[in-house]
Amino acid sequence: MIINTGARTDIPAFFSTWFLNRIKEGFVYVRNPYYPKQVAKYSLTPNVVDCLIFCTKNPQPILPRIHKLDAFTSYWFVTITPYGKDVEPNVPPVDQVISDFRLLSQELGSHRVCWRYDPIFINEHYSVERHIEDFRKMANELSGYTDECVISFIDLYKKTKRNFPGIREVDAEKKIQLAKEFSQIGKQYNISLKTCAEAADLRQYGIQSSGCITQTIMEKAIGMKLKNTHSKPNRANCGCCIPNRDIGAYNTCPHGCKYCYANYDQETVKHNMRMHDPKSPLLIGQLSDSDIVHAAVQESYVDGQLPLF
Repeated sequence: MIINTGARTDIPAFFSTWFLNRIKEGFVYVRNPYYPKQVAKYSLTPNVVDCLIFCTKNPQPILPRIHKLDAFTSYWFVTITPYGKDVEPNVPPVDQVISDFRLLSQELGSHRVCWRYDPIFINEHYSVERHIEDFRKMANELSGYTDECVISFIDLYKKTKRNFPGIREVDAEKKIQLAKEFSQIGKQYNISLKTCAEAADLRQYGIQSSGCITQTIMEKAIGMKLKNTHSKPNRANCGCCIPNRDIGAYNTCPHGCKYCYANYDQETVKHNMRMHDPKSPLLIGQLSDSDIVHAAVQESYVDGQLPLF
C-alpha cells in the first residue's frame, strides 16, 4: 500500500512529531472527511507500506529526524514557488526551502525528491516574465538534486475564490507561452516536466501528463516491481492511478496560502490546531465513544520480483 500524507495538509511542516509517534506506534487513525464518525485504522509498518508520500512546502522540521524513517521508502514532493507573504503568508523563504530540498535530496537521492512549481497564476505582481525568470533561477539551483518538476495552473475552487478575491485563471495563450519556456529551461537543467490534473494538453511542448503518483514513479523510488493495480483518480484530469490512502485532515494547514483548496478558512484551521495532540492516534482530537473504527484492508503491492536496480 502507498500511504499519502500530503493531499489534505502539510504533515512534515506542522505535524512531524505526531507522524513520527505514529511510525513508532505502528498505526494511525484517520477520520473520513465526509462521514467523520467513521474512522479507519491503518497499519504503518514496512511489511504493508511500500512507500510513504510526502507533499510539503517546508521539509525542515523533519530533516534532523529523517533517518527515523529509514525502515520505509519515501517519495517527496516539495513545492517551491516565487510567491511572497501576500500569497503564502507562513511559507518559509524560497532560499531556505531550496537549501532544505538539496539536503533532502542528498539524504534520499534525487529520484525520491520531486519539485512542484504550482499553482501558477498571473496578476500584476506575478507576470509571465517573472514566472519564467524565477523558474529559471530555481531550476539552476535544483539541477542535479531532482529529476522532475510538476507544474499546474490555478483551479478556481469556491474556497479559492472566497479566500483569494479577484484571482483569475491563466488563459490558453499564456499557458502555452509558459509551457514552451519552462520546457526549454527544464531541458537545460536536466529536469523533466509534467502537469498535475491539467485539462490542457502540453505534450507537444515537451511536458508530459502522466500523473504525479504512478506505478513508474513508485517503482523508481522503491527499486522494485509493483503489481498492476489501478484506482480511479480523485480529480478530473488526474493521472495518478496507483492506489494510495491519505492520512491527513482538511482545514489543518497554517501556511495560509490564499489559493489553498484544503482549507475552508483560517479560523477553522486555528480551531483545529488547538485540538491537535502529538500523542493522539488521530491528527486532530481524540476518539469518542460514538466513533466507529474499522481496520483498513492493506497489502503490499510489491510483486516479489528482483529489484529493478
